[in-house]
Amino acid sequence: MIDIANILCPVDSSEFSRRALDRAFSIARWYGSTVTALHVITPAPVLVSSPYYVGPDPLTPVALAAPGLQRVRADIECLVESERVPEVEVGVVVEEAPDAYREILTQADRLDTDLIVMGTHGRSGFDRLFLGSVAEKVLRKSRRPVLTVPAHAPDTMPRGPLPFRRILVGMDFSAAARTALDYAITLAGEADATLTLVHVMEVVPPFQEAASSIAFDTVAWSEDVRKRLRALVSDSVRSFCTVEEVVTLGKPYCDILEVAREKASDLIVMGVQGRNAADLLLFGSTTHRVLCGATCPVLTLRERKAAA
Repeated sequence: MIDIANILCPVDSSEFSRRALDRAFSIARWYGSTVTALHVITPAPVLVSSPYYVGPDPLTPVALAAPGLQRVRADIECLVESERVPEVEVGVVVEEAPDAYREILTQADRLDTDLIVMGTHGRSGFDRLFLGSVAEKVLRKSRRPVLTVPAHAPDTMPRGPLPFRRILVGMDFSAAARTALDYAITLAGEADATLTLVHVMEVVPPFQEAASSIAFDTVAWSEDVRKRLRALVSDSVRSFCTVEEVVTLGKPYCDILEVAREKASDLIVMGVQGRNAADLLLFGSTTHRVLCGATCPVLTLRERKAAA
């Protein structure tokens, strides 16, 4: 069984935070977790154009005065109370820090957080790709599981004891994907959920022309992949939850999102590999594009490191 004792939910005063809190409380109710709602205030620097200004360094951030902090805390407490589930223990933390994402990671370590739940803002273009700098940096840097709740997600989860009933796992047979699958299997087993494993066979652009000019047996390829997917889930697991395998040929992120829509998935689970700087920046294009296009929460997990 997964032990989710502590959930950290970074919040602001937006509707996106309400969606995140709703998911955090639903998961906490199922696992008996404590939820900490964290609001990080980033002090703004003083901007002064007059050459006759006498006072603090204009580039020095100015801390919020005590009455201001009290007002902010009261607003966050009001937000939390509006979503709170009576049986869930919850705390509110308001901190000032120069970098919100660093403070989120610091608090996650301090609280020994088992899961970070964050809402993402709905934007377009470049901002949409990177989800907003704070969420994007937390996703890149966190070694802990992160559940992102997209702007397109329903306002609230269906009321009931089980947080997720239809779980989709994107599988590319990497170590990170296997870590994600192990986590998803436990979630599915505890909730008697349907578990869908999706592998997308992709012919990368440099080989598309060559592939079209030879006898390319996609049927045999697909069946081989399907057998590998079946082998990943034991019969004992299949005895307590429904498992299905889906193999497609196309673009991974497009097909994962399409299958999630077809299956009405309420959770997508993805493994994330920590590699070089460019990979970390883009997080892997598939994972980022799934995060940007999903209409249900997406859980990302890092590859589990073997014990020394």
